Amino acid sequence: MPTITKSNNAVNLWFSNDKMNILLEDGRELAIPIEWFPSLRNATEKQLNNWRFIGDGEGVHWIDLDEDISIEALL
Repeated sequence: MPTITKSNNAVNLWFSNDKMNILLEDGRELAIPIEWFPSLRNATEKQLNNWRFIGDGEGVHWIDLDEDISIEALL
């Protein structure tokens, strides 16, 4: 039986409807309500899409919004 290796590092992020979708490097996908984060909820589409991964995918940073979100905190 193969060993399952879990990772909390993100490799992709996109927005759909009212959700932030995150793909982890182990293949799991998270769909997080934007409503949970007031700075994201009130952001423009341009601001939402101006993000970068920090710590090799351990978190996400939005420079325009001064917002950081830890992937581990979402799990």
